Amino acid sequence: MNRGRMVYFEKEDILHLTLVEGPEGSSVEVTPNVTAELNVDGELIGIEILNASDFIRDAVVESVQGRVLNLSKAKTA
Repeated sequence: MNRGRMVYFEKEDILHLTLVEGPEGSSVEVTPNVTAELNVDGELIGIEILNASDFIRDAVVESVQGRVLNLSKAKTA
């Protein structure tokens, strides 16, 4: 079984997720600061996140706010 790994480069604030080991054939910018790394067959092998601390903070805040709003709606229904 192939296990992924995660490496954080603090100085550059880059988070790199390796899903599958292997050479990168190409990459695709998914959103600003998020790049999907593909092998030569076009399969996803990794993800690189620039400005990772902001990206993760924003994702967590958005998720928490969404859940709080859904809980509030459920209570009033």
